[in-house]
Amino acid sequence: MKTALLLPFLILALASCTSTKPAASQAAAAPKAAASTKAPANASTDDLDDYEGTAEVSDPLEALNRATFAFNDKLYAWVFTPVSKTYTTVFPGKVRKSIDNAYENVKFPVRFVNSGLQGKFDRAGKEAGKFGVNTIAGVGGLFKVSDKIPALAEVPTEDTGQTLATWGIGHGAYIVLPVLGPSSAREVFGLAGDYALNPINWLFLWGEGADDWAWIPATGNTIRLLPDQLDKYNESKANAIDPYTAVRSTYIQNRKSAAEQ
Repeated sequence: MKTALLLPFLILALASCTSTKPAASQAAAAPKAAASTKAPANASTDDLDDYEGTAEVSDPLEALNRATFAFNDKLYAWVFTPVSKTYTTVFPGKVRKSIDNAYENVKFPVRFVNSGLQGKFDRAGKEAGKFGVNTIAGVGGLFKVSDKIPALAEVPTEDTGQTLATWGIGHGAYIVLPVLGPSSAREVFGLAGDYALNPINWLFLWGEGADDWAWIPATGNTIRLLPDQLDKYNESKANAIDPYTAVRSTYIQNRKSAAEQ
């Protein structure tokens, strides 16, 4: 069962690649411009140069990263996409929404701690208020009642990678991790911080004798995020002359947008 430790990291990486944050979703569309496969052959170099210009990250391991990207791309298409489609077929949209709400509610420590570490104490207070309202009035977080309260609606989320960025720590080298996808030296530490702060993973980190069932919530968290994250991943590379540079640019822009909120 210990292999299930890898599962939560998969979606953390996919989420970083495409981001679930509203501002990041807008940024995801940027690299698609001028990337149509119908572009004239003599425009290819210029289009690729545009991708390189928007990436704004060091990529000294590009050859290795490209090989890993190709492996991941097939894995997402051949393994995780069928799992995602099965999930959306079995569970109606309203049920999936409640599942998402419950898991996001449990992730409260990630947002609360990182809001505080960034000095955004007002936002940390709002996160505490959201958690209390959704846990009590929302039946354990199944219903996001906080959205009906103007002061608590649409509070930007925070994570450890954003905290490191706020502290002035740069990305370092761009890295494409096997299975986990796009990342960077900084964001690897960010993923580790988010993993440790998410109560879904606490049984793995500190529980004893819980291996027989502790994998269930972590696996559920992975599966429930697949549909949205795979859609955004595919969108980020759709019609791109070079999918690798398109996804890299999307990833960096999304992380920048998230850190600036």
